[in-house]
Amino acid sequence: MLSKLLSDTVRPILFKIGPLNVYSFGLMMGIGFLVANYVLVKEFTRKGLPSNFANELTIIAVIFGIAGSKMLSLIEDWGSFMNDPIGMAFSPGGLTWYGGFILATLIIAWDIKRKKQRFLKVADAFAPALILGYGVARIGCHLSGDGDYGIPTNLPWGVNYSKGIVPPSIALKDFPQITSQFPGGIVPDGTLLHPTPIYEFLACTIIFLFLWKIRKKLKPDGKIFMIYLVLAGMERLLVEFIRLNPRLLFGLSEAQLVSIPMILIGVAGFAFLSGKDAKIRS
Repeated sequence: MLSKLLSDTVRPILFKIGPLNVYSFGLMMGIGFLVANYVLVKEFTRKGLPSNFANELTIIAVIFGIAGSKMLSLIEDWGSFMNDPIGMAFSPGGLTWYGGFILATLIIAWDIKRKKQRFLKVADAFAPALILGYGVARIGCHLSGDGDYGIPTNLPWGVNYSKGIVPPSIALKDFPQITSQFPGGIVPDGTLLHPTPIYEFLACTIIFLFLWKIRKKLKPDGKIFMIYLVLAGMERLLVEFIRLNPRLLFGLSEAQLVSIPMILIGVAGFAFLSGKDAKIRS
């Protein structure tokens, strides 16, 4: 029952307005940015930061987040990009989140310095907004069936992504450890898979609620952001073990290799800020 319910929500095109197609991924990504901006403005207001600066940073995050995601995606699939540079560069799909996160963070850090604001204070305001916006955008990955899902499963919430942009027969074709289990080495499109975008949405919602609850309690500035780095890194590190991504080093995917430094930076940063605060108090 749950499997069928989730499978029926896979709709790359949600509806049409005249000749215009409303794509689920683009719509949910847009909603994700709007939700994140709403949370960010509320936090900026609470912290005494200018709300118009929150809107400015959201626009920067949209522009450079998408640009960075697209750039890293093209680098990852360099062979296909060289064969069709125009088509690949302007295709609506093919976004690698960490590329956008890194590029947008660098540009935002520069803009914060230019506006003479404190980076860690702004970063703390960003943390709850960022994790919630990311989680909402992941719903778009599920609805569109863009290939960001997991390995086959017999669990009662396994999803049939055959109506998605990238059906299982294509999404799993480069994973011999999986295709070898099926006749002819082809995974049937109706195969039930782990709905990893849903897992990420749920994990991100829990992380958001936790950060939102503790955001007024932790001092000094920066601790909330460090906790975000740890929890967001752990969320992605764990989900990658059942997600369809190539393994690059030590049996880990690219996302996991980025997640580990995120976690370490978060732990080290939290320890440093705690030690610094202890010295000030003493």
